[in-house]
Amino acid sequence: MQMPHPAWRTARHRRMPVNVALFLSLGALALLGLWALPAQAKAQEDTQLRVGSKRFTESYILAEVIAQTAAPHLKEPPQLRQGLGNTAIVYEALRAGSIDVYAEYTGTIAQEILKRPAEGDVLTPAAMNAALAPLGLGVAVPLGFNDGYALAMRAADADRLQVRTLSDLARHRELKLGLSNEFIGRADGWKGLAARYGFGQTPTGLDHGLAYDALASRQIDVIDIYTTDAKIDHLGLRVLVDDRQYFPRYDAVLLYRLDLPQRLPPVWSALQKLEGRIDERAMIAMNARAELQGAGFDTIARDFLAGHTSDAPAASPVGARGFMAKLMGPDLGRLARQHLLLVVASVGLAILMAVPVGIAVFAHARWRTTVLGITGLLQTIPSLALLAVLISALGAIGTLPALIALTLYALLPIMRNTVTGLAEVPHGMQQAGMALGMGRMQNLRLVLLPLALPTLLAGVRTAATIAIGTATIAAFIGAGGFGERIVTGLALNDRALLVAGAVPAAAMAVLSELFFEVLGYLLVRRQARQRAVQE
Repeated sequence: MQMPHPAWRTARHRRMPVNVALFLSLGALALLGLWALPAQAKAQEDTQLRVGSKRFTESYILAEVIAQTAAPHLKEPPQLRQGLGNTAIVYEALRAGSIDVYAEYTGTIAQEILKRPAEGDVLTPAAMNAALAPLGLGVAVPLGFNDGYALAMRAADADRLQVRTLSDLARHRELKLGLSNEFIGRADGWKGLAARYGFGQTPTGLDHGLAYDALASRQIDVIDIYTTDAKIDHLGLRVLVDDRQYFPRYDAVLLYRLDLPQRLPPVWSALQKLEGRIDERAMIAMNARAELQGAGFDTIARDFLAGHTSDAPAASPVGARGFMAKLMGPDLGRLARQHLLLVVASVGLAILMAVPVGIAVFAHARWRTTVLGITGLLQTIPSLALLAVLISALGAIGTLPALIALTLYALLPIMRNTVTGLAEVPHGMQQAGMALGMGRMQNLRLVLLPLALPTLLAGVRTAATIAIGTATIAAFIGAGGFGERIVTGLALNDRALLVAGAVPAAAMAVLSELFFEVLGYLLVRRQARQRAVQE
């Protein structure tokens, strides 16, 4: 039997460490991240208070009020899961135990969570608690204000067209409606409202934070608002009268897990002291400080709890809270670590999955087409839709569903380039290895994979770029990263904060490209030296 040529033995000793380091190091980091995060969460499970919020200004502020009220009674600071998205996501997080409490509204609880009809079915707090108890949830601590839905338009247009009520609005079908996507889909939202008043318009879906700008710039004529929004008076809007009394009351309360009072009694006693402390005037003033003066949510909550007037001027909204202050804010390091962990872990896991599957199917046309077709189909699923499905399936929010989604999106470029790189190896080179006495696996390790490595590396490079961009969406489910700034910027319609989240993500993508460019250059040089040695 002919023994392998010494040059092949030399190549084996030189090439294998590069391949192993490239694939297994990322995979090891991914597994380390997966191991560390659940361990940390488990250690904090009994003593940590986790407070959630939806993705609009008032919810951010109330989450800070809850957290700061509880903080003196905890051994460690409460965990804030801000900007988790709409009602469905925050409610699922509460049920799964990812958060313990958040500020909700009675109308939303009755119709969105308990699915009670909007037609005059008013639930008392006792009835709500009876219905929520089997779910392990409860309602308590009415905060003291009602924040209802309403429709609003420019006051000048309302006067000109003599529109005062929603019935008046229904007669003006030429007016363009721009409504938040959640309002369009809610049980107590657009569908029922249109049926009650006979609206014939087809609304455009907008983010709530952007709707005010669209209205001010006359791109739309009517928006849905929360009655405690700060920009109603600021922009001179007319809130239209609900003359057929469609909307229920939306009294702010705490929606919490039933184990919270027993698990953290001092915290629960402190939270109960918030009952009735926030009236509508105070809430409007706090929203105004955030949206019109640029004050931080934590500052607003701290001033309120300290008894300072909520309409006190914010400190230097243009200077201290300018773009550079937001870009280089104290959260930059934390967000960078979270974003990098999501990217490295997801790409590492994708490598561990996609490369072996690509190797297994590249020589079989039917299997190759099927597997690449399935992974390609995953790319067509919108990221938010995939995250919603994963939250429902896993019963959890945060890092785990985000990591799974990013891994699935990273599979296609890595698997496709693995198959392509192996298929492009000249048939003669494959036969040469076999002629030198190599077995199938030895030929794969020493001939096919080294020659396919540049193409495979290009797939990893593409996957990393996709993961960096898509990871910003993970903030919508509390997974952190630079998307936190983008989500908050959307809620506040704060362009500077939006850019302060986008710029570091773009910088990370550029650094990733440079890293793979240098790595590719080093691999090419190394292969050239090896060929010179072999010759």
